[in-house]
Amino acid sequence: MTTLDLKKELVEKINEIDDVSFLKAIKILLETRTSGPVISLTPEQQRDIELSKKEIEKGQYLSQEDIDKMFGQWVNEK
Repeated sequence: MTTLDLKKELVEKINEIDDVSFLKAIKILLETRTSGPVISLTPEQQRDIELSKKEIEKGQYLSQEDIDKMFGQWVNEK
């Protein structure tokens, strides 16, 4: 049985089901499989994210507007 044959068979079976809760369960299964890759972070990346969150909480960040201004000044100096 090819992948295409299996997909067709599943679609036919799903079309025969009238149980809403069962269809919702199938939907959840399908969404978990098709929601994209799971990203695994290294301990260092996790630490960096936590540090960044703490800096943001303390207001230690630049807005995009601030960065644009700094970039504009830097370009005009050249």
